[in-house]
Amino acid sequence: MSLRKRKSAWWIDIRSPNGERIRRSTGTESKALAQEYHDRLKAELWRRSKLGEKPRHVWDDAVVKWLKEQAHKATIKEDVARFRWLDRYLGGKPLDTIDRAMVDKIMDAKLAEGVRNATANRLLELVRAVLRKCVNDWEWLDKAPSVRMLKEPTRRIRHLTREEAQRLLQELPEHMADMAAVSLATGLRQANVTGLQWPQIDLARRLAWIHP
Repeated sequence: MSLRKRKSAWWIDIRSPNGERIRRSTGTESKALAQEYHDRLKAELWRRSKLGEKPRHVWDDAVVKWLKEQAHKATIKEDVARFRWLDRYLGGKPLDTIDRAMVDKIMDAKLAEGVRNATANRLLELVRAVLRKCVNDWEWLDKAPSVRMLKEPTRRIRHLTREEAQRLLQELPEHMADMAAVSLATGLRQANVTGLQWPQIDLARRLAWIHP
């Protein structure tokens, strides 16, 4: 039988047209709903095999694949936090239903929290990057919606003069002055300096190894 009851849920056990065996839970206790799930899946498998249609993926599939492929990123925790926020709007959504209107709705919701355009843009950039992966790399979509970035203020980068740097170091507590001095001398960011450990430092050769 292609439908079997296991504990409280119905399971399907079928073979696709190419011979692949598929066994999974339908997630329902209703035999009628399980039969509907079974029939839909068989029809989808047939259309994929005979008509060359692409499998229909949902946003959650893309998130899982993205996190797996981008696990090496230094900012992967930030991606995870943004995905959690996006889940209320995109969770379970078929990828081919995500359009410009939905993206704009997400943008408006984020701005309504009182964040700056730059913060909203980081969220939009992640959505755009995932959808582009779906088109160009994974071939899950034929095209992706246009994602409009918000304008961000242009900030002028100003460097401290030697005199200003000396005054800054004189005003700081000793432990913070040491870290500030390293930052000024190397251009390292705060996280790089505060995260330094002794195995990364060679005082005799005056070297430090900074891990990305």
